[in-house]
Amino acid sequence: MQNITHWINGKPVEVDGSRFGDVTNPATGKITGRVALASKATTDEAVAAAAAAFPGWRDTSLARRVQVLFAFRELLNARKSELAAIITAEHGKVLEDALGEIARGQEVVEFACGIPHLLKGGYTESASTKVDVHSLRQPLGVAAIISPFNFPAMVPMWFFPVAIAAGNTVVIKPSEKDPTAANWLASLWKEAGLPDGVFNVLHGDKEAVDALLDSPEVSAVSFVGSTPIARYVYERGTATGKRVQALGGAKNHMLVLPDADLNLAADAAVNAGFGAAGERCMAISAVVAVDAIADELVAKIAERTRTLRIGDGTRGCDMGPLITAAHRDKVAGYIDAGIEQGATVVLDGRHPSPDAEGDGFFLNPTLFDNVTPDMTIYQDEIFGPVLSVVRVPGFDEGLDLINSNPYGNGTAIFTNDGGAARRFENEVTVGMVGINVPIPVPMAYYSFGGWKNSLFGDTHAYGADGVHFFTRGKVVTTRWQDPSHGGLNLGFPTNS
Repeated sequence: MQNITHWINGKPVEVDGSRFGDVTNPATGKITGRVALASKATTDEAVAAAAAAFPGWRDTSLARRVQVLFAFRELLNARKSELAAIITAEHGKVLEDALGEIARGQEVVEFACGIPHLLKGGYTESASTKVDVHSLRQPLGVAAIISPFNFPAMVPMWFFPVAIAAGNTVVIKPSEKDPTAANWLASLWKEAGLPDGVFNVLHGDKEAVDALLDSPEVSAVSFVGSTPIARYVYERGTATGKRVQALGGAKNHMLVLPDADLNLAADAAVNAGFGAAGERCMAISAVVAVDAIADELVAKIAERTRTLRIGDGTRGCDMGPLITAAHRDKVAGYIDAGIEQGATVVLDGRHPSPDAEGDGFFLNPTLFDNVTPDMTIYQDEIFGPVLSVVRVPGFDEGLDLINSNPYGNGTAIFTNDGGAARRFENEVTVGMVGINVPIPVPMAYYSFGGWKNSLFGDTHAYGADGVHFFTRGKVVTTRWQDPSHGGLNLGFPTNS
């Protein structure tokens, strides 16, 4: 059985105390390792290592920082299959999905390789008589990253490439459910030439999170998780003067208009609803179908869903298990509630027959029709393979439904009407919008983040917002006396 320890100051550290958590292969149900859960003392040790490394890394030239980033990028590209196997073994998602999340994280690494251009300031000559003004951006110090179980590689990579490129040092607290990916990334950074202490991995639970939020040496916190915890992280972190970006939950809608390509829309609904077993904050969980095409669309979604192979992510299946038995049972409870509250069950996923050994945490995809906004399956973020179809008379009612939802992470519209798409783009109160694109996760040179209860803080992840979050501005006003003033002699030195 594997023992997973913290990574502090460039090496694995001995475990303090006796608190551990089990790490399980969700496809088999077998415990494969145990992970150390940090005390406050260990948390302070990790933060101290990052704080000690900060001055040296801050003062490292941009040219050298970029060399390390490029080396990390090349190593990751060459060995991404190793990381994908780790993700599949601990999270359960199929290997293709694991490779996909690494690729999206790699985009941010590549974006961060352009940090010399991104950190350029401005310069104004003669703002006043013989007075010049210039601006610059400098790193904050120690940045804490608290990441969720559903993307153990991609979500951390939304933050740490930009943080490190900008000159900060990092303490990452990954999910204790799938912790090994973070240690693997730490060893890769060391191989790439990153100085010890710049990237540290701290495993743990609420005790470690609270210690990071309270630490006076942590300057910034990046978080992704559920909305209640995002609010908690934001409030506790900002109370101690930290800069905090806390990305919360979602209830993402896909509006399908009568003129849409229904085959394209059905494919998108299946991929966006059931990919990664629905365990992603950008999953489509509510298809908003205009009445005129709802019957046909539901039939097409059901036809495609029935062909999906469910099983071990290493066996070429389409969808893997959920992360834990407890989460599987929670999702199954939502299916029970949907039936009890009167939704029409088109496909019931509570009785799977997966292609897997052992007793894994599987559910088949579940499809509900005639879902109404008062139902629990509509109101809550289920975070599982449950897709709800809500019927509306037309465009206006669909837009109003989306805008009245308390979440505002991602949304999509499927239509061939450019005017409808343009109005939707303009009026929908959601941070990321797809037009005939079901999961509109922005490229790395834009920024990721939602509105309303999907984001706490005013700065999104990566892109220009990420550079802004991990740096702070400074303006310098300068006046030098002209040589003719007499106070300076710029000629050759002479002997008297």
